[in-house]
Amino acid sequence: MNTNQDRAQGALVGALIGEALGVGPHWYYDLNELHSKYGTWIDDYTAPQSGRYHAGLKPGELSQQGWIILETARFMSEHAHYDHDSYFKMMDEVILPKLDGTPMGGYGGYTSQVMRHLYQKRVIEKCPWNQVASHSDTTESLERNIPLGIFFSNNLTQLTHHIAHNTKTTQHDDLVGSLSVAFNCVLAMLIQGHPLDHNLSMKLMEKVHHHEIPFHAVTSNNLQAPEVGKPAASQEGLFASPDALLSPSYMAMAAHDPDIKIEPAWKASLVYGMPCAIYHMLPASYYLAARFSHDFESGVLHALNGGGQNQVRAMLTGALIGAQVGLSQIPKRFIDKLVQKDDILDIAKKLTQHL
Repeated sequence: MNTNQDRAQGALVGALIGEALGVGPHWYYDLNELHSKYGTWIDDYTAPQSGRYHAGLKPGELSQQGWIILETARFMSEHAHYDHDSYFKMMDEVILPKLDGTPMGGYGGYTSQVMRHLYQKRVIEKCPWNQVASHSDTTESLERNIPLGIFFSNNLTQLTHHIAHNTKTTQHDDLVGSLSVAFNCVLAMLIQGHPLDHNLSMKLMEKVHHHEIPFHAVTSNNLQAPEVGKPAASQEGLFASPDALLSPSYMAMAAHDPDIKIEPAWKASLVYGMPCAIYHMLPASYYLAARFSHDFESGVLHALNGGGQNQVRAMLTGALIGAQVGLSQIPKRFIDKLVQKDDILDIAKKLTQHL
């Protein structure tokens, strides 16, 4: 296995480990309640409490969003390319039939607002796929697209095109789109071997200036006025601001600045916010992935123990650290206890065999 394949497989498996770790202690915003149920430090897979969001799942099982990620990875590994119509045909045939439109009635435990809205529009109202997007500001589309970020990690132009289109199908807010695409660009750069450091954002900005990724560089052309007939800020297919690409390096700088102290590291959830919105999830995940760039276990466990939307925080942190250390350096105990271990490893191998 070459190092890019190892890192790419680490990204997928790391994301799914983080997702499965969050199944039990998901969405405890009262940390005292979290500690009363699971102790002051969670270090392994756990079962949900009765009546909680993923009740009935076993330790090491994926919940619904992890299952959707895995099915997306399966689709990409079987097709060896991305076709928008074929992908959403798979959603019609594989994903939506296992939902019922209610928060607690779908496959794999809790069904997110994005997926409930999608079910309502697609299954109940029979809307075409170009009319199903919601206003949600959460991370479902970002998470679903992690396998695309991995598959296209050696071609950021294709990555951004496909992920932007896929994201806009279910979440049409441009901010959600830009942040989702930016995360997967960062993931791709880590798979290529670039460190998550103060230079990474500038490397991404170079790609903006060379028109490899669809962000508008607001200070381009030596601050001259736009040419007549051309848009002043953005145009179809371009994100209006590159700031989503700049954030990761600031988080990395914070993680390594001796004058900035977040101790213990799980309190990053309090600094950056415990709620589900994408603008809370990404800064904490970038911070933890930069701080624990060579220590998968510490990174995902600090993400997990921060409470709130800890499942997504652990998932995104797991993907970013997995992409830095590679599958070979993820502690074996986390892999072996995944309920779908063999399927996950097989799909990870097939998804990345072209890299």
